[in-house]
Formats: sequence, C-alpha cells, structure tokens
Amino acid sequence: MLEKITPLILTYNEAPNIERTLKKLIWAKQIVVIDSFSTDQTLEILCSYPQVQIFQKQFDSFAGQCNYGLEKITSEWVLSLDADYVLTEELIQEIQTLPEETNIHSYSVRFKYCVFGKPLSGTLLPPRKVLYKREKAIYKEDGHAHKVWVEGNSAQLSSYIYHDDRKHVSRWFSSEIKYSALETKKLLETPLEQLSFVERVRRTKLLAPLLILIYCLIVKGGIFDGWRGWYYAFQRTLAELILAINLIHEEFTNKQ
Repeated sequence: MLEKITPLILTYNEAPNIERTLKKLIWAKQIVVIDSFSTDQTLEILCSYPQVQIFQKQFDSFAGQCNYGLEKITSEWVLSLDADYVLTEELIQEIQTLPEETNIHSYSVRFKYCVFGKPLSGTLLPPRKVLYKREKAIYKEDGHAHKVWVEGNSAQLSSYIYHDDRKHVSRWFSSEIKYSALETKKLLETPLEQLSFVERVRRTKLLAPLLILIYCLIVKGGIFDGWRGWYYAFQRTLAELILAINLIHEEFTNKQ
C-alpha cells in the first residue's frame, strides 16, 4: 500500500517543523510539496530529501494550493499532511497493512496535539481525512479552514498523527487574526439554520470563550497536563475571544 501513496504537504516558512515531518516519510518514493515562496530555511531542508519534489505557487487559498498539488500527483493514493504533522510508527504500520483492493476511498485519522513537543491528554482537533484516492478528491474552502471532499466510502484508522507545531507564538497570533476574519465572514453569511451547534454557540459571542476554557481543562483533561494543558486552553480561549471581537465589530459596523 505504501508504494501507491504520495504525501502532499503545503509549506511557508516551516523550518521549525518540516524536518520532523519528512523524517517519518522516508518510505515514500515521492513527496510533493507546494511552497508559497518560503524565505527561511524551509527550501534548504526540503532539498536535502531526494524524493521531495518542490513546486512553488503564490498563495491564494489553502484549497487552491491543495488542488494545485493534486494536479502534480500521479499515484493512486494521496496522504495529505500539514507541515507540522508527524506520523506515528503505529500509523505507518497500519497504513502498510491496508488492503490494496478495497471499496474504501478515503481514511480519516485522529490527532494528538502536542505542546512543547509532548502530546496532551485531549485535543479539540477532530479526525481528518488525510489518506484518499486522488481521482475522487477535491478541496473546498470552509471558513478559515479547508476540507477535502472525497466521493465514495470512508473509514477511520485507529492510530494517531501528532500535531506538533513549534513555530514562534507570534506566528500563531498572526495566523489566528487571519483565520478569525475568515471564520467571521462564514458565521455571518451562513443562515443560522445551516450552522452547526458549535457554530451557533460561537455566534452568541459570550458563551464560546468561557465554554472552551472549561471544555479544554475539564472535559479534555488539560488540567492534568500541567502548564502545557493551561497553555493550550489559554490559546483556544484567546482564539474564541478574537473571533467574538471580530463578530461584534462586523455586526455593529454593518448597522451603521
């Protein structure tokens, strides 16, 4: 099965992360990387791996970059990864044992979120489709995020991926501000009846920041992770506060 898979990765100034990701992909015959003209050591690291093929494209959207990447892949299967995703040995072995002939067209994988290099007890990250048949897939924008839509049957693997982002916290702040603007647009432009329960809670502006703090610390067990758990809970609470501020600003601005 591994021989039929091409990993696809998007990069932009991912020097703190990308090598740990690539070290777990040495089994791949080809790795396709779509780079948005990185200015740090990302390209130097990528070039040190002979199976990596780099294509540079000015960033327009995450979905646009991913779809561009799919055009560069000829293998039957694609393993779509962020530059801070690190495969576990258990997941590699599980993928290796998947049947080559199957009526499954995509596989979802769960995540373990890492803070300062160590996994937390729980995370807000939902399972994501990361392994899928190339000819069945297309990416679409979804608020601040992007999703792959895959025709056919889907299944979930039992092993995990580590989400281990070690970029400076200032990068996280700037990213959250951008993501919040996109999420605000989605929440305000989507009819209320089409929003999920979580999205409706976020529209209230007041409840989401408080609930997410409790959810991270108590429900997801972050309080047992010490300061790493508090760090993650503070991050997610701040992200919700930024979104609430954006929502309030847009709603009052539109009323004037």
